[in-house]
Amino acid sequence: MIWLLRHGEAEDGEPDSERRLTKKGERQARAAGAALAAVGANVDACLTSPKVRADQTAKLACEPLGVEARHEPRLSGGPFEAEQLAAGLGDVLLVGHDPDFSMAIHAMTGAQVRLKKGGLAGVERGELQVLMRPAELTAIAS
Repeated sequence: MIWLLRHGEAEDGEPDSERRLTKKGERQARAAGAALAAVGANVDACLTSPKVRADQTAKLACEPLGVEARHEPRLSGGPFEAEQLAAGLGDVLLVGHDPDFSMAIHAMTGAQVRLKKGGLAGVERGELQVLMRPAELTAIAS
């Protein structure tokens, strides 16, 4: 399974790469990790954009999953091949940005989605298995 988690809500400001999560964004990230843990998701590895808001999201989401986030520059912006990044790593959580994540989901599945900040998608063998908004993740995590 390839999990794609869009970073949580972030502060405005410049430079873009240094924008931090808001308190709401921190709650979104924690809820995503807790929801994955609650449903028994197995995450073997986590790759994240090195941008601060994504890195913070990954670290908070990975705490209940028992994995450490590793920076992957290809997730910092622009198109990427999720299946190529995940190859050989088992079930992977990717943390990054939109519209890149929505485009990656489309490339893998053909689905037209718009991933919300703090939203999560799960793709397995070219099929969109899971698509959740932050509110749904919070409900599952509770």
